[in-house]
Amino acid sequence: MVVMDHKSEVQEFLRTRRDRITPEQANLIGGGRRRVPGLRREEVALLAGLSVDYYAQLERGDLRGVSDEVLEALSRALQLDEAETAHLFDLARAAHPRPVRRKRPAANQVRPSLQRFLDAITDAPAWVRDEHMDFVAANRLGRALNAPLFDHPRRPVNNARFVFLNEAEAREFYIDWEQGADDIVATLRSYAGKHPYDKQLTDLIGELATRSEAFRTRWAAHNVRFHRTGIKRLRHPVVGELELIYEGLDLPADPGWHLFTFTAAPNSADDERLRLLASWAATVEAETAPRPAEATETTRTKESS
Repeated sequence: MVVMDHKSEVQEFLRTRRDRITPEQANLIGGGRRRVPGLRREEVALLAGLSVDYYAQLERGDLRGVSDEVLEALSRALQLDEAETAHLFDLARAAHPRPVRRKRPAANQVRPSLQRFLDAITDAPAWVRDEHMDFVAANRLGRALNAPLFDHPRRPVNNARFVFLNEAEAREFYIDWEQGADDIVATLRSYAGKHPYDKQLTDLIGELATRSEAFRTRWAAHNVRFHRTGIKRLRHPVVGELELIYEGLDLPADPGWHLFTFTAAPNSADDERLRLLASWAATVEAETAPRPAEATETTRTKESS
């Protein structure tokens, strides 16, 4: 199943953005009867200051040689938001016949200093994920908060697979599953626009598209989104319902890695439940850690052998 074709990506992205804008929203008067809602190609061309033939060429998927000025004019005409504008520019860059492959962090190679930084955050869940939606590092509370994901044996832990391939369990954990599913697909499409030659990413998209109707439907919408801050509502199996505020930060030293932290409003019920979760996580860790006597016996056994 082919899930990434550059010309098709461009065609569908521009078409779906054009279809969602009414003449009234674009301040166009008249236009006669329409078979479908949205703008005609010639109307987009007029709004962007382009010839109809040139815009038709762009919407056929040919972005080779397009200038930043034309892309910016298209962005204004189609009323693209920040994430959509960035996606359009990414698609234009991907049209270059010799794509630049950027260096990514080696899989599972987390700098000790980064892990120490995460571990030093003791009052908030924190973790790092990559652009394949894999968890690459987390602190104790981050693992505890995401316990339903970490309970699955497949590694690395992957939120997109959890949401779409374990849908019943994910719907129980994520109270706003529909919104979260929309966000994941829109974020993945944004990453795919930036890195169309990333085999691991396209393999993930192919797996999800093949196995999940919910993913397939959302992928066809061609929505893109930044995942930077917001509210996440969870139904945790240990402490119950939580409403947490998340912040996402890029890690410039590790391109493609993003740090997320979750906090609760001070002195709220959610803050109390988060503290309870931290206590539970510490207890579980202490119970599963080797006892000193066990460690000594293990050492003696090794020495005697």
